Amino acid sequence: MNKKPKKFIKYALLSSCIVSILTGTVFAETTQSGDVTPGFNHKVPEEIMTPNKVETRIGELNFYDGIPTQATLDKVYDNLDFIRGVDVFLNFIPATSIEGIRLGFKSLGADDSNEVLVFDDLMDSNPLFLTGNTDTVYAGAMLDLEKDGVTVVEIPPGAGPGTLNDAFFRFVVDMGAPGPDEKKGGTYVILPPDYKGELKSTLNGMQDRGKDNRVNIMIGDTQQKVWIAQSTSYNNWLILRGFLKDGKPDHASKMWRTGLKIYPLADAKNPKEMKFINGSGQYFNTVHANDYKFYQELWHVIQKEPVSFIDPELRGQAAAIGIEKGKPFEPDARMKAILKDAVAVGNATARGIAFKSRDKNAYLFEGKQWFTGFIGRDYRWLKDGGNGGRNMDARTLFFYIATVNTPAMALQIPGVGSNYAMTTGDNNGDILYGEKNYKVTLPADAPAKDFWSMVAYDPQTRSELQVPGGSLYPSKNNKRDQLIYNKDGSVTLYFGPDTPKGLEANWTETTPNKAWFAMLRLYGPLQPWFDKTWQPSDFELVK
Repeated sequence: MNKKPKKFIKYALLSSCIVSILTGTVFAETTQSGDVTPGFNHKVPEEIMTPNKVETRIGELNFYDGIPTQATLDKVYDNLDFIRGVDVFLNFIPATSIEGIRLGFKSLGADDSNEVLVFDDLMDSNPLFLTGNTDTVYAGAMLDLEKDGVTVVEIPPGAGPGTLNDAFFRFVVDMGAPGPDEKKGGTYVILPPDYKGELKSTLNGMQDRGKDNRVNIMIGDTQQKVWIAQSTSYNNWLILRGFLKDGKPDHASKMWRTGLKIYPLADAKNPKEMKFINGSGQYFNTVHANDYKFYQELWHVIQKEPVSFIDPELRGQAAAIGIEKGKPFEPDARMKAILKDAVAVGNATARGIAFKSRDKNAYLFEGKQWFTGFIGRDYRWLKDGGNGGRNMDARTLFFYIATVNTPAMALQIPGVGSNYAMTTGDNNGDILYGEKNYKVTLPADAPAKDFWSMVAYDPQTRSELQVPGGSLYPSKNNKRDQLIYNKDGSVTLYFGPDTPKGLEANWTETTPNKAWFAMLRLYGPLQPWFDKTWQPSDFELVK
């Protein structure tokens, strides 16, 4: 092996040192150039840096090298609590709405499942009830599956649309006309969320209609065929509708009072006697709060229901503002002030979404003001079948102004269920004013197998419009009212403080110095409604 002379090695090492020194010098010169961020060895991307002062919609935010100052910490945490307070209001309206109904029913003595509120003479404008109708005989009850366990509901033949919703207004099962009994009547068994027995849910969906999917179980000493559904909550709202006969509610009222039975399965051999309370003409409130009390209503719901009742994301939103199962809701003065502000902004936001949606998909007809409560025709408000997640604004729109969640109100099945259209403005998009007179025309051959109706509502309460000294029924119904039709078969309805001469039968009175909005209902909607070949006009000022 050849060896290098020692002198060569010495010069080689010296050369290596010189190169290292020179290289270091070049690197040092580079770090002092404009291509390197001061305080770093490299050029750091500006988009990951935070300046010492930032102007925002919540004011000036200050930092020392990215760390917030105390004043900025106070500001951003107040803002975070505010944001979460708004989110809780918007996202938990379904839960507090059911709680409002529960409290309203309880105020009239309908607290246990065997205590049913029946509107024997229809629902008039006395109660505060989100867009209740004047056209069907309601029968409603609250189920408490925590107290009663597995619960039996017997539906009489001839029942119109009926639905059971859980304590977050999620669909559990339909009964009556859109249900698996298809108006023939039958027995339903409702399982609690924590049920561990052998009973399993049956196929109850509208796609399963025409098949007998019932199972045999023992109810008391008798084996019966039943449909079974499982709820995700303890509190559930049962709401049933009976149709008018010859324009009168008597038949439906009798049907509920003689045929509706609700009792715990465990008490089937000796159930409590049914108690029916007439809700017609009575004033009571079922609407959730729009102020700080909203959070207290929600706290009660969270305490009542199992943890599994809502997912971790929603539980986290509520917990972030101090609402958590098993813990008191006791915000300090700072937090309480923030939440009062948050609920005010949340309420304003919900009113914007509900009354003047910015979602183009909400509007039913090109160039018209009519909009739907089921944007995307999905009762779960899922976008693109769920690929786009949940349309939360669409859910807010519906639950801020309406109740009852069922596929029968969203799907397009001719002759089955019901469909709705709402409007809060005239043909120019202006507010409908109670001191002005309007008209709206429904073309001939309205596509409703059962009936159609038009009801006026109060935007403050989202309940039937109250007219001091006037009619208690702010509506028109083609099966109840003797309407005057136009020569072409269409019908023009009039709304306002002044009676149209010779057209009194078509007139609905409004309240001066108050706004109002309208809802068109089609029970048993037909294909011309779905393909939009039949369309109502917009409301127009009568000059």
